[in-house]
Amino acid sequence: CCAGTKETAFISAVTAAGLVHSVTRSCSAGNVTECSCDVTLRHGGSASEGWHWGGCSDDIHYGMAFSRKFLDVPFKNMTGKSGSGLVAMNLHNNEAGRQAVAKLMSVDCRCHGVSGSCAVKTCWKTMSSFEKIGRFLKDKYENSIQISDKLRKKLRRKEKSQRKIPIGKEDLLYVNKSPNYCVEDQKLGIPGTQGRECNRTSQGPEGCNLLCCGRGYNTHVVRHVERCECKFVWCCYVRCRRCETMTDVHTCK
Repeated sequence: CCAGTKETAFISAVTAAGLVHSVTRSCSAGNVTECSCDVTLRHGGSASEGWHWGGCSDDIHYGMAFSRKFLDVPFKNMTGKSGSGLVAMNLHNNEAGRQAVAKLMSVDCRCHGVSGSCAVKTCWKTMSSFEKIGRFLKDKYENSIQISDKLRKKLRRKEKSQRKIPIGKEDLLYVNKSPNYCVEDQKLGIPGTQGRECNRTSQGPEGCNLLCCGRGYNTHVVRHVERCECKFVWCCYVRCRRCETMTDVHTCK
């Protein structure tokens, strides 16, 4: 419904990053015959500093190549080249997701030595958790860049005063401003937030202040009846009490 927005940019990046992460994990686990660990690091390290590469480093090179082939080639085939603005933008956002995985690679080490002295360390490269990658991309989403829909030689910022500022390979790009997700729009498939249950005490996205878009919320009491304090009685049945609770439920106006 909403092509070219910052939300679709985020989806593109997360999808590309998720594919890299999943394929690479499968490679390291030995579940894919075409790839394994990163063999380029073997026999390297720093003897003087007391460590060397070992273990099974995640080979994101294969994961990155697989993600490019799987996600980028269909876009390029749509026009025969990556010349249109939306296609170039989507290709950039796909790559931004992949670059996030690469940027957040870390080094894990294991100590060897008498009584855990750590005289020698074996180290390997590993991907960050996908939760950490997602938080990184969410930050990029919050600071995404609007670009001109008129593509010339390269992608460029929409704001003329900012066009000298380079666009980073990890930045997320969008062409169209996002619609108002607070209000129902059946044509765009947007349900709005009226009637959505919210958390009155939270300041996060599920909080009533944010989710209700400033319209306020209604509060009603919900009665819950359930079995509780169940005990086994010899022999042979279970005896329970009937517990009743009353809770406040808040829904957006």
